[in-house]
Amino acid sequence: MQSRTSAPRTGRPRSAAADAAILEATRAALVELGWSKLTLGDVATRAGVAKTTLYRRWAGKNELVVDAVAVLFDELELPDRGSLAADIEGVVLQFAAILGRPEAKTALMAVVAESTRDEPLRERIRTSIVDRQKRLVVEGRARATARGELPSESDPAAAARTADLIFDMVAGAVVHRTLVSAEPADEEWVRSLTRVLLLGLTGTTSHA
Repeated sequence: MQSRTSAPRTGRPRSAAADAAILEATRAALVELGWSKLTLGDVATRAGVAKTTLYRRWAGKNELVVDAVAVLFDELELPDRGSLAADIEGVVLQFAAILGRPEAKTALMAVVAESTRDEPLRERIRTSIVDRQKRLVVEGRARATARGELPSESDPAAAARTADLIFDMVAGAVVHRTLVSAEPADEEWVRSLTRVLLLGLTGTTSHA
């Protein structure tokens, strides 16, 4: 099913409670039915809303599933644990825990597979999931710079490229570890990943 851009809508304001129920129902249906059998009608029934309610909010299944995944990753927070290394370990462990949830794993793998044939869907994944979570990298670098753990970067374009690279390294490693290799992203593995990342950022693996 091809994605299409949703036009601005007027009328009654959206209900946050209805949206939450719909997204939760979407994740539950994905786990139980899989991508191919999932329909908006089934989601509407599970959420206790009219099917037209879904179409007023989402153009189709692709958009709905991406948003159902995106809200899970919006739970991520960058903890302030006193050092760059500890902060990285904290957020990576959160990320791995989310990917370990059946609804997150099923939904993410489904939309990524579909996106190989659907450029608008790839763009929605970038804007709704990837770009939103890059905030964690930006926040972490700013905090580490304020602590004196990282040098400041005066060139905004260079800073953006660095943030992109850090995000790709961390997200790619965790997704591959948990979803492709099906290995645990436990504390020992996360510490090893953090040491490698810090070596690239600072030239040191210090956890001080």
